[in-house]
Amino acid sequence: MTTRMQKWGIPLKLMTRHDIFCFRRILHNGPDTVEELLDRHLVKKEKPLDDDLAELETRRRLTSARREALSLYRDILRATRFFMWPDSRGVLWRDVLRENARKEFEEARFETDPEVVTRLLIGGHDAVQSALDQLVEKQKQQIEKERDGGDRRGD
Repeated sequence: MTTRMQKWGIPLKLMTRHDIFCFRRILHNGPDTVEELLDRHLVKKEKPLDDDLAELETRRRLTSARREALSLYRDILRATRFFMWPDSRGVLWRDVLRENARKEFEEARFETDPEVVTRLLIGGHDAVQSALDQLVEKQKQQIEKERDGGDRRGD
């Protein structure tokens, strides 16, 4: 041990017996008792989720649902750009659809049941897709009608 101390350049005269004991303790840095030894090296049982961890897990799921809801809302805003004709009151369908979507999202804002949230999100995605499919079908019919009308004029 004295040779190791001399390698560090600390004169042995300056080291007291207490310093050497502390030095040994630092080098060892192991458990003091059998309980500590067992505690460090045995596999522990997983603790059941307490209220805080359960709440954290719920928040993680809600954060994912929140992200999905924002994605759906953006999809709705993008899809409504194609509805550029007025309704019977003279208001653009785009604005009517956006207002209705906003109202629906505000009503479901504080929903915490993951099953209900998932059902709402799936229903929303289906509704957007259905509306876009119907729009495409109507536009195809309109184009066909214009082509047929244009061919008859030329005859």
